[in-house]
Amino acid sequence: MNSSVEAAWQKILTLADQPVGPKGIPFRDRLAELARVAYAEPRLRRLRPWTGMWELHFSRCTEFPPTWDLPYICPGASGGYWVEGPTRVCPRIAETDSAQAAVAVVVERLPA
Repeated sequence: MNSSVEAAWQKILTLADQPVGPKGIPFRDRLAELARVAYAEPRLRRLRPWTGMWELHFSRCTEFPPTWDLPYICPGASGGYWVEGPTRVCPRIAETDSAQAAVAVVVERLPA
């Protein structure tokens, strides 16, 4: 695995393990769960992860700027997860009840 890809994953996973303050941060727990589930998937673990707006994105480019050609996942407003993309102007691909299901949807749509 590329060292910059692994470093990006470790940064996200380390932040996911940080305690949340007393008021909490919306979506943080679900984004942390999502990051762990995505990292467990070998095909996603090879991609460079990045986050923004509580979304977990995957890039085929190991450095910045990231690619915007793969679906991304975000915690849904009322629970569950949304798979969208590859850009923010594309229609929603799926709504799932679990991080595992959302990761499976992304994996199904990865190029060969």
